[in-house]
Amino acid sequence: MYGIIIDVKVDPNREEEARHMVNSMVVPRAKTHQGIVAGYWLRDMDGDILRSIQLYDNEANARETAERIRSQGPPPGAPVTLVSVRSYQVIAHI
Repeated sequence: MYGIIIDVKVDPNREEEARHMVNSMVVPRAKTHQGIVAGYWLRDMDGDILRSIQLYDNEANARETAERIRSQGPPPGAPVTLVSVRSYQVIAHI
């Protein structure tokens, strides 16, 4: 199994808008990603980072999705800015 971790910085004046965007646009779009197995969106409790952890069935699907997200970034005018997109191999889980 493989995964990607996406970090975005949330505009502190647009917190509710960012949360709404995750639920109304980001999660539904992620559900269409080829080979996605699971996805989690985590909000930093002491900072301005929102992190997405997405798991994929194979390396190609994870890398292709990461590259697409990296190249597209958030939509214009979004309440977040892209910080990083990284690909990982899952080596253990519980």
